[in-house]
Amino acid sequence: MLGANETVDLMTSDVPVISSKNVWKIFGDNPGGYLSRMPAGHSYDDIRADGYIAGVKDVSIEVSKGEMLVIMGLSGSGKSTLVRCFSRLHDITGGTIEVEGQDIMSLSEKDLIELRRSKMGMVFQSFGLLPHRTVLDNIAFPLEMRGQNRHDRRARALEVIELVGLEGRENYFPRELSGGQQQRVGIARSLAIEPDIWFLDEPFSALDPLIRREMQDEFLRLQDMLGKTIVFITHDFDEALRLADRIAIMKDGAVEQCATPDQIVMKPATEYVRKFTEDIDKSRVVRASLLVQPGATGDGMPVSASATIHDLAAILVADTREMIPVVDGDKAIGAMSRQHALKVLVGTS
Repeated sequence: MLGANETVDLMTSDVPVISSKNVWKIFGDNPGGYLSRMPAGHSYDDIRADGYIAGVKDVSIEVSKGEMLVIMGLSGSGKSTLVRCFSRLHDITGGTIEVEGQDIMSLSEKDLIELRRSKMGMVFQSFGLLPHRTVLDNIAFPLEMRGQNRHDRRARALEVIELVGLEGRENYFPRELSGGQQQRVGIARSLAIEPDIWFLDEPFSALDPLIRREMQDEFLRLQDMLGKTIVFITHDFDEALRLADRIAIMKDGAVEQCATPDQIVMKPATEYVRKFTEDIDKSRVVRASLLVQPGATGDGMPVSASATIHDLAAILVADTREMIPVVDGDKAIGAMSRQHALKVLVGTS
């Protein structure tokens, strides 16, 4: 079982793109002085009783290259504050944050601006489009701020317009677009600078359910093509399950658990996480890889490690084998208990 603040390396061969260690962000008068004298083990409520707010409370987490980390929690849990610390929109009160091995708190204002312009793209819930500028000019705006010449920024803007499916609307103004189209403009604008790291703070929450689903599909398509390192904030667990390589669940500024979606629902680290996930259909989240017993063997046709238990429902119901072999690509990695998988399928495990 994974504990609070435990870091899980999804892609261990890569140096983390983002590494935060024991990060605190406290709001109040002289927060640094308060943190230095704060008793060990002080709770969120203890800190609040002292007249301070722990926006981020002792968070240690890493994000690997090409990974999509989804941060979620209820309103006020600290998820947006943490992401603003990652980009140093907030200065942290304690701990360290490194981006590609560089301590961002040590950067000068000039170097920090350059880091954001060259490495980071940001998309927020409010589209933030300039109403007097066309789609093309909105998308080209960050390149204009970078000092890129008109010809090059127009060419790049047209590339990302095609990428997000807005061809033919280059000369529209924001008021002439639907909510989903406006969000695509926001995404395209952040992609125009070709960021290595992409921060998205509840980008789809203002959209109606149908458009939201379409935008999730579009986002997954873009990620499959571009392979960005992404930190995505949402309060919607279904959205997190669709998008995440890993999910970090926050409460009162702290990370309760950070793990893969199937680990989160099958092995909740805390009672809060268990309650957070108790209504989830586990069969649609849990993959055969989580149930595999390394070294175990089974007969007959193997199943894919990446298949969900829901995907395997017909096989599990009709099969009579006690152990079903599991493969990752062409490699046998063990076998899973059919009875265990059936319990997940019917919701008793």
